[in-house]
Amino acid sequence: MRRPSVRSVIALGAGAAALLIAVRVAADYSDSRSDLYHRAAEITGGDPHRGEAMFIQYGCGGCHNVIGVRRATGLVGPPLDGVALRAIIAGRLANRPANLQKWIRDPQQVSPGTAMPDLDVGEEDARDISAFLYTRN
Repeated sequence: MRRPSVRSVIALGAGAAALLIAVRVAADYSDSRSDLYHRAAEITGGDPHRGEAMFIQYGCGGCHNVIGVRRATGLVGPPLDGVALRAIIAGRLANRPANLQKWIRDPQQVSPGTAMPDLDVGEEDARDISAFLYTRN
């Protein structure tokens, strides 16, 4: 029986190391996403997973782009990735959950004449959508 060459042993070791790193990075990413979703739910009182579904159902992606969200390729409103990191919402409100929910529910009251339509979003749906948006870093 032939002994494996040093080169093949090194290649096997490098492959195993790369696999372990990939698994660890994926686990860290999953943990950080889970933490992010938990924190968003905590500060908004909403469900980020349901919020994504409501974002799609209300057609928000027709105007807004959100990376990785189906049908969220709009170019009318601003892209919403990173909204949790912004200081101001709608150019007028401090970025706090209650303000984001107010903007989602009644944008015309916040900024009369804005291009953001009133979609008759209910309180629970606004909480969930805001929770979803706060996961988009």
